Amino acid sequence: MTSPRTRIKICGLTREADVDAAVDAGADAVGFVLYPKSPRAVTAARAAELASRLPPFVTPVLLFVNEAAPEVAASLARVRGSIAQFHGEETPEQCEEAAGQGRFRYMRAARIPLGAAGAGFDLVKYASDYSHAQAILLDAHVEGYGGGGKAFDWSLLPPAVDAHLVLSGGLTPANVSDGIRILRTRCKTLSVDVSSGVELDGPGNKGLKDAEKIRQFVAAVRAADASSFSS
Repeated sequence: MTSPRTRIKICGLTREADVDAAVDAGADAVGFVLYPKSPRAVTAARAAELASRLPPFVTPVLLFVNEAAPEVAASLARVRGSIAQFHGEETPEQCEEAAGQGRFRYMRAARIPLGAAGAGFDLVKYASDYSHAQAILLDAHVEGYGGGGKAFDWSLLPPAVDAHLVLSGGLTPANVSDGIRILRTRCKTLSVDVSSGVELDGPGNKGLKDAEKIRQFVAAVRAADASSFSS
């Protein structure tokens, strides 16, 4: 039996130093926000520039919110090897169209309500509806799109979901191990995605990452993996 491996994405990167820090810490993927209203937004040209620093086997992910299909396809083509992450109200058909009917891979974000209302979200049906997505990313439903830094109640999710899941929303080095423990056995595979939880402290620092927090986050994930295997 091999040890379970939780893959890690560091999202909302805007600087070369932060891309390098994510790679050095051992991240499997890095995310660039192509949603102009986000404080972490970058252009497709900037995302391509930052992604050019990535070594082999580290995947760039481009986050879109209700973007027109031609723009999505153009951005994905510009950032070689990238995966789309749809974070708005995109239907399954719109996701497929934007991803070029199988030309590009994509993830679909599921916005889980906060508090007890999270129990009413039918994640099994959602995953079935978006069965062509490579993974379903779980985020808290907050005002606006993405990067709210809020965690929904992970324990309210279904016990079995036939999909690869990516846990996001309010993750930090301190709580990511709990999320992994609660969700690992409920899906095909589990990955984690962090943004605000590894940013510099203080106002005005959205999109500016803290290299030490990134290292601590990756270390916490690896420790959770080791603990799961040993138990």
